[in-house]
Amino acid sequence: MHRRITASGALAAALLLLAIPASAASHSPGAPGIGDPYYPAYGNGGYDVSHYDLRLKYQPATDRLEGTATLLARTTQDLTRFNLDFLLNVSEVRVNGAQAAFTASGEHELSIIPKSPLAKDTPVTVVVRYSGVPSAKQAYGFTSWLRTPDGGVAAGQPEAAWWWFPSNDHPLDKATYDVSVQVPDGTQAISNGTLQSSSSRAGWTRYSWRSNKPQATYLATLAVGKFDVTTGTTESGIPVLNAYSKDLGDRYGAARASVERTGEIADWLTEYFGPYPYNALGGYVPNTDTGYALETQTRPFYSPRQFANGSNTSVVVHELAHQWYGDLVSVAGWKDIWINEGFARYAQWLWSEHEGEGTAQEIADYVYASRPADDPFWTVRPGDPGPENQFHLAVYDRGALALQALRNEIGDDAFFTVLKGWPAKYAHGNASVADFRRYAEQVSGKPLAALFDTWLFEPSKPGAPAARDASIAKTPVTPEQPRSWKKIAATNDVHEHEHAE
Repeated sequence: MHRRITASGALAAALLLLAIPASAASHSPGAPGIGDPYYPAYGNGGYDVSHYDLRLKYQPATDRLEGTATLLARTTQDLTRFNLDFLLNVSEVRVNGAQAAFTASGEHELSIIPKSPLAKDTPVTVVVRYSGVPSAKQAYGFTSWLRTPDGGVAAGQPEAAWWWFPSNDHPLDKATYDVSVQVPDGTQAISNGTLQSSSSRAGWTRYSWRSNKPQATYLATLAVGKFDVTTGTTESGIPVLNAYSKDLGDRYGAARASVERTGEIADWLTEYFGPYPYNALGGYVPNTDTGYALETQTRPFYSPRQFANGSNTSVVVHELAHQWYGDLVSVAGWKDIWINEGFARYAQWLWSEHEGEGTAQEIADYVYASRPADDPFWTVRPGDPGPENQFHLAVYDRGALALQALRNEIGDDAFFTVLKGWPAKYAHGNASVADFRRYAEQVSGKPLAALFDTWLFEPSKPGAPAARDASIAKTPVTPEQPRSWKKIAATNDVHEHEHAE
């Protein structure tokens, strides 16, 4: 399942450990995890990456990927050894130009021992040469590499990078990216950001993409296949590139009718969240059999199943809202997932209001009234749901309900000031649920700890007095189902990842 380590590689690692000079006695290995309690082995300690340069070659017929990854990083401690998260077969590692020993450990770790210990706060260049068949690799019993009839796709949350490039795989370590992919002529490679160039030679075409703003590793994406590509610009001047697999069948029209509205929807979202934060925009729909969508930065991934019953602009609203809430401002830890999902769901409620199909208040009233107190839905705490419930429907619907309660408590002026100011305050960084509460208190001038506890952290349905205080479902009668509800509910599995075993 994992990389094979040759005897010579293991011996070299052992010899290098013995060869560490006495002057490096204060140096120590970087942690094999970044410290997230939900996923203790994800990410790594001891360094911070600023840029990934990925030069790849992919053969769709065999799913074989070859690559050279160059990571620009800076140490955050004195290091004798450090880890990358990765699954494919590694043939060579260099650190600051010198060959380094390496070995596999755990489910998805590449442990690297540089020729000389690394001092704290110094720049480091790491080069990793590798190859393998991503779909043949598993960790924890699943794969996040999606095989398609004409290629493959890397798109998954909270992990996807391990299957196609070595990384520090946690949202706390954002970086810029250059992704250059060589594929057979007639096949395209889609990634994040802007297409810098494409050129063909000897039967192969190379596509070079650039993401020039900090990007979390799970938001990096790669799709190789045969696509119909459309280009344009938003009314505000952002270039848009969308891609649709040529073999989507009868879902092609609905997918295109939805995703082609990306520019319009992104411009509309700026009214609530502030200026669009990147220099590229778009979406892509490969021919996968998964059910989820994902906010891959600048170019969201959509499953064809999202369009099985016709056009679905609500899912486009959801993924584009994440460009601010989730991408521009990312979670400090995966327990803060409400910062992503509650807000993207609430954007769908605002879109319903915009389309005249039910106000956010009407949807909130319906969500509250339509689920009895003994529904397990209410036992999930959106503010810290646990890894087993990270993408539970309650994080979305109860999470958005909490935002409507906040809106009613602090008033529209303060609420929409918070929605727009938050992405600006933490732009290209990370933040927690506690950070958001403090920010909302600062803007509104009101104490909000009790409200946040009731709607985000209590493992039970907020009682009628709390609902009345928040102006939620003020009458005992279950309100009529909003017209937009079926469209919103059709996106309930938007991030319900189906790890293929």
